[in-house]
Amino acid sequence: MAGHSKWANIRFRKGAQDAKRGKLFTKLIREITVAAREAGGDPASNPRLRTAIEKAKSQSMPKDNIDRAVKRGTGDMDGAVYEEVRYEGYGPGGAAVMVDCLTDNRNRTVAEVRHAFTKFGGNLGADGSVSYLFEKVGFMAYAADVEEEQLMEAAIDAGAQDVLSQRDGSVEVLCIPEEFESVRDSMIAVGLIPEHAEVTMKASTQAQLEAKQAESMLKLLDTLDELDDTQQVYSNADLPGDLLEDES
Repeated sequence: MAGHSKWANIRFRKGAQDAKRGKLFTKLIREITVAAREAGGDPASNPRLRTAIEKAKSQSMPKDNIDRAVKRGTGDMDGAVYEEVRYEGYGPGGAAVMVDCLTDNRNRTVAEVRHAFTKFGGNLGADGSVSYLFEKVGFMAYAADVEEEQLMEAAIDAGAQDVLSQRDGSVEVLCIPEEFESVRDSMIAVGLIPEHAEVTMKASTQAQLEAKQAESMLKLLDTLDELDDTQQVYSNADLPGDLLEDES
């Protein structure tokens, strides 16, 4: 998106809102449970679980909560069985929206997602209708006071794909998802600690929206994100920076 990378800004803001709503732990626990179910309960041999546990620890989740989530995933404790499902659609102005959910009731989840799209002038699309517009990337964000030359040199040495300077002075480092941990850890090892780091989805094109469309789009994204079963929400909407600040 124009200026600072608002595709990331939206997600940062939502993370803060999750914490205020008390829903962040629930989302993290579901992710840990599903990751453990998929590839076992040993973080050393399960990258997805390792990343989920690191994120949970960064949010000060108690160790007991993490351990119980892992045990539910491996079947050592009873609990709901969650499945991964992705919904794709279009928001106001035709902007692409992708919603990743973990649910124990598909019928409930799709009804809630469809209602949100309809309420704010969008519509739910077919599988594959917008996912081709997004690519999975490893992402690290650095504040405006970072020494850019040092950062670029370190990122290249670490194997990053791209280093992007934003208009506000912040810097973003992108890498392929499979090398996210190694690139992030290499950067940290030389004293370059990112403000935010994750594997996420980045849109290849951006949708320009009029003011009213942008307002409705932000309400749609917020509503989708507030659903209990939602894990992540992505969009290629180019939302004005002042709108994001007003809603933060």
